[in-house]
Amino acid sequence: MFQNIHNYIARYIQLTPEELVLVQDSLVYKLVPKKTILLRAGEVCEFEAYVNRGCIREYLLDRRGTELTLEFAVEDWWVSDITSFENGTPSFMYIETLEDCELLLLSRASKERLLEQVPKLERMFRLMIQRHLSVVQGRLFKTVTYSALDQYQEFLRRYPTIPQRVPQHYIASYLGITPEFLSKLRKQQMKQAGE
Repeated sequence: MFQNIHNYIARYIQLTPEELVLVQDSLVYKLVPKKTILLRAGEVCEFEAYVNRGCIREYLLDRRGTELTLEFAVEDWWVSDITSFENGTPSFMYIETLEDCELLLLSRASKERLLEQVPKLERMFRLMIQRHLSVVQGRLFKTVTYSALDQYQEFLRRYPTIPQRVPQHYIASYLGITPEFLSKLRKQQMKQAGE
């Protein structure tokens, strides 16, 4: 159950066996069924979740009530509303499981306690935040400079397993296009791949 997160941590820092036990003791293992809303807009996010298995989507609703997918989280990713979690403020987003998920949850209190017990983890969480910021900035840049086809190809590169795991309208929502236009892009992509 904890081997994946042990491997994840080892990419950033080295922990002793005793420190790994402290990490395990701080995490709450949870099986969550498909289509479960983990966070609703207006609620305070009370968790950071490591995705051991499954697929999750973060989204918000625009003024017309249309869902705009912000991010997908699959195995070996973390999911949370960082601002809400860190500041205790209401979230603007929803977090929903798209598959049955196996999560390792960290509460604000358990995270603070863990960081006091294992200060080396500060480095890992800092690097995670930097990586996340880099991804968000890259996505913003690509949204304003890439064509729709280039954005779709970048999506496939970044999330190669997602198209087989989630409904196409969620991918269209992530790209900011209609499902019909996504269908045209997919045909164009296949045509280019066949040339």
